[in-house]
Amino acid sequence: MLRATCRIALNLTGDQFRKSVNMAAFQKIVENNQRAEMLIDSLKEEMAALQNEIVQRKKQELIKENAVLAKEIEAALAQLVALEVRNGKRQIPVPGNRGICTTTETSDAPAPVASESKASAAAATPKEKKVKEKKPAAAKLSAVAEAPVDVGRLDMRVGKIVEVGRHPDADSLYLEKIDCGEPAPRTVVSGLVKFVPLEEMQNRMVVVLCNLKPAKMRGVTSEAMVMCASTPEKVEVLSPPTGAVAGDLVHCDGYVRQPDAQLNPKKKVFETCAPDLMTNSELVACYKGAPLHVPGKGNVVAQSLKNVLVK
Repeated sequence: MLRATCRIALNLTGDQFRKSVNMAAFQKIVENNQRAEMLIDSLKEEMAALQNEIVQRKKQELIKENAVLAKEIEAALAQLVALEVRNGKRQIPVPGNRGICTTTETSDAPAPVASESKASAAAATPKEKKVKEKKPAAAKLSAVAEAPVDVGRLDMRVGKIVEVGRHPDADSLYLEKIDCGEPAPRTVVSGLVKFVPLEEMQNRMVVVLCNLKPAKMRGVTSEAMVMCASTPEKVEVLSPPTGAVAGDLVHCDGYVRQPDAQLNPKKKVFETCAPDLMTNSELVACYKGAPLHVPGKGNVVAQSLKNVLVK
């Protein structure tokens, strides 16, 4: 009887031991699962933060690209308007378009009544007919409003000097070939021999005024002008921003870029703008204090000349 009782007691102790072992293993599994879930949640949070950072960075890049594109579209639109004005098309302001005129018409005069026009045509002599035919053209020309004289009418672009040497007939002149992003480089004559060594001119990025009327200089036709910061004693070639390439357009904040196809020397557009083209105290080339710049790339600068004329 005693042996049977001891055997039962031992069996009960073994069952309790096994249950204790199983509970410990189960508890460990639960703890491991909790740690795994916490790790997964942490990874999810880090992934979400990383994705948000990438999205924000891409958003900022797109905003910058859109700003550059908007300026290019505005410049192209202004240039189109200027061309239409020069071709005799009167511009009508469109509300909400920030003053830019995009709609054109050739005359304000209302259409004559058919019966009246026929009667007058029949009664008019050949001489009167010629006078009447000329009147609309004259009215059209008088209605054309010339663009304001400011830096927006100057066609300044980034160029690269691809070839340079001394002018064969002038010791003080360089003869350059400058790539302005066009099918062929422009020939430019510059009086910089006394101020800039030849080796510093080679393969140099410059800012070029491209819509001056071509002029002969000692027998060579110069098709543009290299823009420089200038004093009587020193001249420095202006430098485009880093990353600018040949053909990039130079803009000025506050002035719509609508350059003339070619500046009329009689109207003295450049001569009128020249006194307001200067470098500032930070070496940035400006017009009336507004920086000259290549959109999205930076400002046009001099090397050391502050508060001097640009020409």
